[in-house]
Amino acid sequence: MTNIYFNRWFSSAYHYINMIRDNPDGQRFTFYGTHPDPGHLALQACDYSEQEPVLHGEEYVEYALDFCRRNEIGVFIPRLKMLEIAKEARRFDEIGTKVMVCRDIPLLECLMEKDRFYESLAGSGVVPLPEYEIAETAEQFKAAYEKLAARGHRVCFKPTNAEGGMGFRIIDNERSEQDKLNDLYGWVSAAISFEEAYGTLSSVERFPRLMVMELLPDEEVSIDCLADAEGNLLAAIPRRKSSGRIYLLEDKPELLEIASRVAARCRIPFVYNIQVKYNNGVPKLLEINPRMSGGLYITCLSGVNMPYLAVKAILGQPFEPPVPQFGIRASYLELPVLMKPV
Repeated sequence: MTNIYFNRWFSSAYHYINMIRDNPDGQRFTFYGTHPDPGHLALQACDYSEQEPVLHGEEYVEYALDFCRRNEIGVFIPRLKMLEIAKEARRFDEIGTKVMVCRDIPLLECLMEKDRFYESLAGSGVVPLPEYEIAETAEQFKAAYEKLAARGHRVCFKPTNAEGGMGFRIIDNERSEQDKLNDLYGWVSAAISFEEAYGTLSSVERFPRLMVMELLPDEEVSIDCLADAEGNLLAAIPRRKSSGRIYLLEDKPELLEIASRVAARCRIPFVYNIQVKYNNGVPKLLEINPRMSGGLYITCLSGVNMPYLAVKAILGQPFEPPVPQFGIRASYLELPVLMKPV
């Protein structure tokens, strides 16, 4: 019996815990979870849970170490404070806890700051990059916008260290007052005019770094990847977002080649996610997440149980490289879950 710990995760961890629990080998695991919200959905899949204190830096690492020690955790799968935990991975080794994290600290630091990662890949031929500029002042933002617009690009921007779609905005100078009014009555829009953005950014002398970049307007694809503990690629499955909630799991050579080149270059272990978006038929990099993606449970409909195989990999248990089934069209539904008492 191995104890597995998920710290503050997305609600999709509910699926990953159950995928590991319901493994085809009949291996038995006990699941532990922590989250500041004791009613969080991810904790509903755990056998034991604890309300996580709001801590930062070294204090959080000490909390995680103590939790692993107290509960004899065999495998720790972190999301929150991944970088800080990776820097102290040897301390977890000393108490018998295997941490499912990339231990290449310079690489992990780059992955957390998108501009630094883009710089590390520039000219490498690993994956096409969108054109971009970095801005920390309103005048830098203006110059970046004008430079990209002069090259014929629609322009967008987002913080260099944002997760998911946080802070993402599309510059749209065709927005009318009616459009702005409609925003108050409809869905929140990511669109903003240059003047609105520039005016807001001009209110401060300096702001957290923004990537000002060409907008990639076409289809978005997440490539979920499984690797062994040394970062050797075992499976890569592109998941293309179609209309609404529909996803397609496709065997596309150009995307599988990107996955192979990223694996050879970065050697990220266990499970990670490469996000690309197309512009004029060219898939360009958005970001790489060195963890299980939010939509991985859909990718696993290919027949590849990535969360469980990653656990086998970190435990040193051999298995044959999985063969995914492609050509799958999939979606998802909200399902009722009976909550445990808090």
